[in-house]
Amino acid sequence: MINYNPKDWITFIFHFEKADTFRKLWPLMISVAVFSGIVAFLELHYLKIAESTTLRNVSMMHNLLGFVISMLLVFRTNTSYDRWWEGRRLLGALTNISRNFAMKIRALKLGAEEMEFFDYAIPKYAFALKEHLREKQYFGKNAMLIEVDGGKHIPNQVATSMFGRIFDLQAAGKITQEQLIILNADVHQFTDICGGCERIKKTPIPYSYSAFIKKFLFIYVITLPFGWVFSLGYFVVPIVPFILYVLASLELIAEEIEDPFGFDANDLPVDEICNNIEKHVGEILK
Repeated sequence: MINYNPKDWITFIFHFEKADTFRKLWPLMISVAVFSGIVAFLELHYLKIAESTTLRNVSMMHNLLGFVISMLLVFRTNTSYDRWWEGRRLLGALTNISRNFAMKIRALKLGAEEMEFFDYAIPKYAFALKEHLREKQYFGKNAMLIEVDGGKHIPNQVATSMFGRIFDLQAAGKITQEQLIILNADVHQFTDICGGCERIKKTPIPYSYSAFIKKFLFIYVITLPFGWVFSLGYFVVPIVPFILYVLASLELIAEEIEDPFGFDANDLPVDEICNNIEKHVGEILK
């Protein structure tokens, strides 16, 4: 995730980050500019159709379709941002429950073996969830404290180990039944957060909707020179690529943030959150 000063306008305007959509779109923008120039040249010098009133009214269609495509892109961007924000809320909840669970374990004043186990297991769940959402495997240091099967759902295995440990503590008389219920509810929240993150990860925007926006956007931009050359002349060469940049950038931003757990520049700072959980849990339990 990019850290920035939201009040620094100069940097926003004149500096292009690696994730800036201009870096991704400039080859397509140049192609559209060349295409617009060819259309303008042919219509103004060879086809001689600028005098046709009917063809001049083509720009009215673009005005109407421009409003429609704007509404579609606004809905698309808002939907993706909702997914990004929900992911951030779930990771915030993971941070809170990890700290709260560690504080409760510390208050029980258990033995060194139990403290070492939870000092490892709580942050391990965060790291295992991170790699699970990125479709990787995580074992981590001191993996022998929790035996995991790399071919299965590792966050579930870590949560199962924590469930088993607190039930063993109750069976050994080290915690009461009431304490077991409280700790059990906390571990339940770990799996609830995992389920929420998986819902975001595995439920992309419907294919038909995404494909329609791209096709609609392409047809809209590629037909702009035919209608606007009558009034703008060769000014369509810079104007049409700029319109492409504005509209396509919204779609690219929406694509990037709809899966907020990856490695893109605007994705959530999952690595930093996991490192903070490990740091804070260690401070509490040690």
